Amino acid sequence: MSKIRTRAVFALALLGFLACASGNSLAQEAVSPDVAALLKRIDELEQRVKTLEAEKAPAAAPAPVPANTLTATSTGSSGASPSSSSMAGMAGMDSMSGMAMPEHRFGHMTVQGFADVGWAGTDQAHNSNNSFYLGQMNLFITSRLSDTSGIIAETVFESDDKNAYGVELERLLYNFAPNDYFNMSVGRYHTSIGYYNTAYHHSTWMQTAFDRPMLFDFEDDGGILPIHNVGVSINGKVPSGSLGLHYIAELGNGRTSRSLLNEPVQNKIDENNRKSTNFGFFVRPQRLRGVQAGFSWYNDRLMPDGLPRIAENIYSAHAIYQNPRFEFLNELVLVRHTPDGGRTFNTPGWYTQISPQLHYVRPYFRYQYINANANEPIYQDVGLNHGPSFGLRFNVSEFAAFKVQYDRGMYRNQSATNGIGTQLSFAF
Repeated sequence: MSKIRTRAVFALALLGFLACASGNSLAQEAVSPDVAALLKRIDELEQRVKTLEAEKAPAAAPAPVPANTLTATSTGSSGASPSSSSMAGMAGMDSMSGMAMPEHRFGHMTVQGFADVGWAGTDQAHNSNNSFYLGQMNLFITSRLSDTSGIIAETVFESDDKNAYGVELERLLYNFAPNDYFNMSVGRYHTSIGYYNTAYHHSTWMQTAFDRPMLFDFEDDGGILPIHNVGVSINGKVPSGSLGLHYIAELGNGRTSRSLLNEPVQNKIDENNRKSTNFGFFVRPQRLRGVQAGFSWYNDRLMPDGLPRIAENIYSAHAIYQNPRFEFLNELVLVRHTPDGGRTFNTPGWYTQISPQLHYVRPYFRYQYINANANEPIYQDVGLNHGPSFGLRFNVSEFAAFKVQYDRGMYRNQSATNGIGTQLSFAF
């Protein structure tokens, strides 16, 4: 390297000497062949110096890919709530075609954070105090182990009704994805019932609205569906041309018989030898960008204390249209509980949500409905619950959003309630 630099300096000095000796005539006459050859040689030496310096300089590590905005999830498509640029910058950590892990080195752990804070009030008689609150703080961790495998872990810090903070491992998955047609996850996962549960995980920043549809409330918030499961989840594409057909197959412990005294997710010990199953399919037609429609069937057997064994079947269907400027979500779920030797109880639930993006603000409307029989053996405290929600979401910055939402709830044999809340949700 030093010899090359010395030759370049010498050549430059020689060229200066020739220029001085030539005087103004050099500027007026054509450059002689000797001088032209010298200039060419200088250019070659300078290029060689740059090449050698680039080879000796340490390679810059690629910027880490931020973790999981879930623009493409195990059964979801692009979420339209955050701006398109932020979604593109954080996409693909949990996708149908495998895990788009950081490519700079295997075993490197990437951590992405999500959180929200807000204020909420209601005119319910038993919960009429308005309060500021801390929502969930979610640490989403990914690590790529090889070209075809990786780890996803999602840990949530959250306070309960007694203001005590707890920590829960919401998801822990080893993913093996050799191709688009076979993707297997082993561990604790979000059950692929419908669309919302796998399109939006534990981050309010991801979703348009203030909260999840009550049909997909988490188990510890009183939700009626087995949102989490422990076992094996397999999904992938089905060769179908432009139809974009995908399949889902899951086997897990299922949930405990619904009780406030037990952890609803059977993380370690199953209460019986019967495993839950879930089978489904959905399509994403290439000619209808943003459209997805699908169906799933979940089956399990429950063993509540003091009651006969209960066969549980959950049927779900969804049809959505979603892009960065508009979303229209529609889901229908039917839960059927059949005690041994008894009658079948049907609990229907559905929601519809529509939202356009208008510059920096996204107005949205949602109507939701759940209706459980008063004699339902598992959902005795659910009853009838339905009503509209209106809200606005402002993108404060690329990774922060402010939301305000009004809810009206209507019930069987109870007075209607009204609630309002504000929320600042963000990613970091």
